Amino acid sequence: MDLRHLRYFAAVADERNFTRAAERLGIKQPPLSLQIKQLEDELGTLLFRRLTRGVELTEAGQLLLEEASPLLERLERLKSNVQNRARGTTGRIRVGFAGATYFQPRVPSLIQAYRSLYPDVTLSPLQSNTPHLVHALREGEIDVAFVRPPVAESGGIGVQPLVEEPMRIVLPSQHREARRRAVQLAALSREMFILFPRAIGPGLHDSIIAACQRAGFSPVLGQEAPQISSIVHLVAAGFGVSVVPQSIEQIRAEGIAYLRIEGTSPRAPIGLAVSAENRSATVRNFLALARRQSRSG
Repeated sequence: MDLRHLRYFAAVADERNFTRAAERLGIKQPPLSLQIKQLEDELGTLLFRRLTRGVELTEAGQLLLEEASPLLERLERLKSNVQNRARGTTGRIRVGFAGATYFQPRVPSLIQAYRSLYPDVTLSPLQSNTPHLVHALREGEIDVAFVRPPVAESGGIGVQPLVEEPMRIVLPSQHREARRRAVQLAALSREMFILFPRAIGPGLHDSIIAACQRAGFSPVLGQEAPQISSIVHLVAAGFGVSVVPQSIEQIRAEGIAYLRIEGTSPRAPIGLAVSAENRSATVRNFLALARRQSRSG
């Protein structure tokens, strides 16, 4: 007894007619009748009683149908599940978020678009920093990560650029420059700068330092913030001034002011990092959507 025999049997039992069952299965009636005859010979009993206008199940046939139907349903579900996984429409993606990348509108927009297209894929988030997330990608602990480039692409890590946003100066609201809409970095040459540790975001950290140096000074570094998003609160507390990605303006803390940078502003890039060894269809779909959105935006 094989699955083909069971499928043919179930079709005839459902249609109660060999001709209609053959049409449903996409085969000719004689081969179908032969398959049912082979199944009956193997089981040693008749499964159908031939009537004038069709067939009816024998008692043995009714038992076979009751036993075979759940099996065939499970097999169809298995087939569908395997095909869906191969297409990347089911499964799980472990997503890393570096620093305050989730404040950039392009990032939640991509997540929402993906969830809309692939509602049966589970997204598991992890917040960390770029170096840790790159290590996690190499170790296979996560699947994709929103990071702050540059990232050394050795070790099989590729980065799809998503967006570059301008930076903003953040000052205490009582600062002499706080009422202005824009200010040059050089105006802050005597200020104490609050930055995050270089180890958690070397690319962004270095770009801020380089921008200050282009403006004619090396910033005096004071209190370190544990992460980019906490810088704003340290500025509000009077520990100094800082430069942050524009999307951080969503943090509306009392006692601070955001200003545009006059002249050439450093940029805060975000990219989607993925391991070249990850061949998951779900990840391929996620990356393809990110590419489409980066081209359209």
